[in-house]
Formats: sequence, C-alpha cells, structure tokens
Amino acid sequence: MYFPSFTSEKPFATLRTVMEKEQIETFKQKLEEEVKLLKGELQSVGRINPSNPDDWEATPGKLDILEADRNEAADRIESYEGNTAILKELEVRYNNIKSALKKIEDGTYGNCEIGGKPIEEDRLEANPSARTCKAHLGELED
Repeated sequence: MYFPSFTSEKPFATLRTVMEKEQIETFKQKLEEEVKLLKGELQSVGRINPSNPDDWEATPGKLDILEADRNEAADRIESYEGNTAILKELEVRYNNIKSALKKIEDGTYGNCEIGGKPIEEDRLEANPSARTCKAHLGELED
C-alpha cells in the first residue's frame, strides 16, 4: 500500500491554501506600509547597529557642546533612556513584520508558530504580523 509523503520544505503551506492570493497580497501591502513607517520611527530614536545590521541601538539627543552644562547633560541622558524604551518596542514590532513578510515569501504566512494551524482571519485583519492563533495568544515571548 502506498502512503504519500507529507514532508516538504514548507510544512504548513498547504494549511493556508484556503486564504486567497488576493488576501495575502492585501496583508503584504499592509505589512510593507507599516514596515516603512516603523523604519522612519526607528530612525528618529536610533540607528542600525554597525556591528549587527539586524539590530537597532538608541541614540541620545543632540548636545550643544558650546552650552554644555550639568542640566543639559542630564537631559541628554534622559533622552537616551527614553529613546531606548521606545526603540525596544518599535524594534520588536519591526522584526515581527519583517518575519511576516518572509513567511509570505516562503508560503507559510498565516500559520500559528505554536500549533501550526491557520491563524484566524479576523486576527490577521487586526494584526497582519500575528505569530499565533487566538488559542495560543500570549504564549510567545517577543
């Protein structure tokens, strides 16, 4: 008796066949628009780490060298700390979107990273870079 092999390079790609190509294209456009916005926001509070192009690092506010005093130095440190907190949140979101775009290319977009089943369409509408279905919501650390 012959049993077909279910292994492939794209293990969950067949699960998402119900999602129309048009829907995937719509999600892709949303993700691409959002990644552009996020990149601009990231550049306003940080820069790409020269030693690791996949990482962003916060930048401190501008310091007026001619009028540098303790208060201005303290303001600059406070600005850096604020930028670090903002950057962390933006970077997580940016990386999730880049990952979702990669999954579209790989044919695995829209499948739960924990259970492997399709992510609910309303969840993807609300968050096109969602990594899990509703049943596994909150189980992944970012």
